[in-house]
Amino acid sequence: MNENSTSGEVVGSGGHDFPRSFGSRGQTGQTPSGHGYTGYGTVPQAPAAHPQVTTGPAAVDPALLTAPGGSDPSAKKNGGPAKVAGLLLAAALVGGVSGFGGSAVGNGVFAGPVASEGSGPQTVTVNNPGSVNETTAIATEVLPSVVTIEVAGAQESGSGSGVILSEDGYVLTNAHVVTLGGAASEPAIRVTTSDGKLYKATIVGTDPVYDLAVIKLTDAEGLSPIDFADSSELNVGSTAVAVGAPLGLSNSVTTGVVSALNRSIQIASSAVPDTPTDQPDDSQEGGPFQFDIPGMERQQATQSISIAVIQTDAAINPGNSGGALVDSKGDLIGINVAIATAGGSSGESGSIGLGFAIPSNIAQRIAEEIIDDGAATHGLLGASVRDAGAVEDATVAGAYVAEVTPNGAAAEAGLREGDVVTRLGEVPISGASDLTAQVRALAAGSTTEVTYVRNGKTYEIEVTLGELKL
Repeated sequence: MNENSTSGEVVGSGGHDFPRSFGSRGQTGQTPSGHGYTGYGTVPQAPAAHPQVTTGPAAVDPALLTAPGGSDPSAKKNGGPAKVAGLLLAAALVGGVSGFGGSAVGNGVFAGPVASEGSGPQTVTVNNPGSVNETTAIATEVLPSVVTIEVAGAQESGSGSGVILSEDGYVLTNAHVVTLGGAASEPAIRVTTSDGKLYKATIVGTDPVYDLAVIKLTDAEGLSPIDFADSSELNVGSTAVAVGAPLGLSNSVTTGVVSALNRSIQIASSAVPDTPTDQPDDSQEGGPFQFDIPGMERQQATQSISIAVIQTDAAINPGNSGGALVDSKGDLIGINVAIATAGGSSGESGSIGLGFAIPSNIAQRIAEEIIDDGAATHGLLGASVRDAGAVEDATVAGAYVAEVTPNGAAAEAGLREGDVVTRLGEVPISGASDLTAQVRALAAGSTTEVTYVRNGKTYEIEVTLGELKL
């Protein structure tokens, strides 16, 4: 494929089965994708006792990033009942426990003494067990599987969220969280579970192409893995609950709906390797919105990536990055990654009701590959593409093939210059960014169907994708 800034590729979201210890049901399927947005990066630390939050990152002494020795394993979640009625019963049974808020930090430094044993604060406040609702039930189910991640580099620090994949401490989050937006290659990482236990963590691997990373907690056992939903079965209007640590406020829950599917967005990312990535040249500049990593200053980013996302109106703010977006059963449907902002600095922006999450089917595949191999693979179509709407003689919306790489996947399948790709697998393609995001979502070597228009007629072909080299 032509590796330059004007080309684009499509990756469908192929499903992957997680080992049972990762809390997955082994569901597979294609993942939705869609529009271009900027994502939320690391967030400044929040003071302990005040609602106001500091806005600038501060240095953190790596020596303070030490987990207590001999801490008890976190409590396992109570079986994860599948039905809302069962979850409501579980919520009612926790009446009287203390409330949201885990350990607080001030001015970028981890605050307060650290106990070596014992449990921290409980996660859900239920003052009136007789009136719990669906969101109470979801929070009760999900919070034990979501962690707060604090990261310290040589001169900068920040925080984000993550979801537990295994009882022994594999955690999925965003690459921009654990690299401080690409500023730290070997950061010190401390993780706080929902019940207040602290762990040191190390990076297993990062995937800058889809802004995902896996970390491993040190000496962890008995944690509560999250359950994965099949994101290909989502509907617009389905319940969506974001769980994480916005602005450093751990164990926070916001609720909304899935407001759109089949989005692909372009987000700026300084964590992307400094190599050509055949991204489409469709810029979001000049539009009413910018798409940002929450908390990351836009000027820090040097390149952009196209990713497939779920759109939600559940409030997502700096610190939600890497956290869970779940359905009405408390199962993971996405990893929160970005928001849209109405101008201004992304480092100071907050939710305007347009948040984005990487679909669980894509996140699941990438996490599994990182754990198995230390890195994930991504498909390559081998064609430079543009938005068909920008091409004078195009008759249908889609990704216009401007150039085909000799001996590449597209050429081998029979695609030609002038073809307009309108669908990849089951996902509709409305432009170059859609195609790039969907192709990248698939593993290298994946086989998928491509629907395209040539001379006014629609054709379908099967394409075996190449491998994107970083």
